[in-house]
Order: sequence, then structure tokens, then C-alpha cells
Amino acid sequence: MRIILADSNELIRLGLRTIICSNSSWEIVGEAKNNEELEEIIHTFGDAVVLIDYSAAGFDISIISKILTKYKNVKFVALTPDQSAQTLVDALKSGVSSYVKKDCEISEIINSLEETYNGNKFFCGQILDTIQRANIDVNDIDFDSFSCEPIVLSDRENEIIKLIAEGNTNHQIANQLFLSSHTVNTHRKNIFAKIGVKNTAGIVMYAVKTNLVVPNKFLFAPELDN
Repeated sequence: MRIILADSNELIRLGLRTIICSNSSWEIVGEAKNNEELEEIIHTFGDAVVLIDYSAAGFDISIISKILTKYKNVKFVALTPDQSAQTLVDALKSGVSSYVKKDCEISEIINSLEETYNGNKFFCGQILDTIQRANIDVNDIDFDSFSCEPIVLSDRENEIIKLIAEGNTNHQIANQLFLSSHTVNTHRKNIFAKIGVKNTAGIVMYAVKTNLVVPNKFLFAPELDN
């Protein structure tokens, strides 16, 4: 297995290097400190499993879909400190195969690399627990339908997400935006599909994650319609 480490933190890379080098059948072919270095390494070596913290300085999630557009056989394992359910959904939509937290057990990091290399998906226990507590059933996520394209929402969809997260019903949103309730409901269904959630709670979580609203805007909002 050829592995590329992608993290701007030298101490993290050192720890991962120690773990990976303990397996004689694995080889680290490069270490990247930012998006540009990662692209250069992949251009040189081609197929590899990339262990990446796309939230680290110098990286962003768009690099995953950008690379997969050119190199279909590259596989990504996300290793980040964030464990929010929406972050996982965003990562999967961008092309990440597996997801583990930085404070997971070493065995889970090893398993994530092995399973990803073999064409499977792997999620550490903390990630799965977060998804379930956020009321997003991992079994309902249609992984096969995900493309390597990032989430693209229209201005109208972002506007509706914000209003939903602030506690407005379909009828209230329709009145504010001068739309029919049917149109608002259609937008809601499209939003569910695009951001990978199945209920209003998921939309609220997405709105907070992407800074469309701040938490105190909806903590005491009236009951939301689904």
C-alpha cells in the first residue's frame, strides 16, 4: 500500500509515520503540508491512499474532489479533529472513503487504511456515534449516489435553509419569500438531497456548521415542521 500523509502539523505527521512504518507492507511515498504539495505528490506517484486532515492550515475540502476528477484511483481517508455529522456528509460528498478522528485508537487508524485500500469504507466509533445522535441514520446515506462534486446550493436554497433553521414553517417561509407552500416544500426536498440529511434537524445542523445562523437564533424556536 502506498500512502500519502497530508497534514500541516509536523508532530501529527511524525506520529502517523511511526504507526505506518511499523507495517512492512506499507510505504509512505510523500508528505504534504498544503494543497499544492499534495497535488504535486499525487502527480508523481498516481494511485495511493491519502490520509488527510483537510481542515488543517493549508488544506480545504475542495482539494479532494479536484484530485479525484483527475485521478480516479486515489482514495482518501479523512483524519480530522472535527466529528460533526454534517462534516462527515460533506466529506463523503467530496469523495472521502473513510473517516476517523484524530483522537481515535491507533487500531482504528490502521483499520481505516486497510479497509480503504481494499475498496471498503470505514468510520471510527466516535463518528458513527455522532451521526446517530444527530438523528442521521448512517444506513440511510446513499453512498453510491455521491459524486466527487462539492455541495452547490443556490442563493434561494441557502435563504430557505436559514429560515428553516430559525424556526419558520413552510407556510411562514412561503409568505416571507412570496412563494407557494408547494414551491417551498420542493426546495426543502432538494436541500435534503443535496446536503445528505433526511429531516429538519439535519438542516439546522448544516445551517450552524456553515454559519448561515448562530445557535442562539433557534435554541428556543417554536416546534419545526418536518
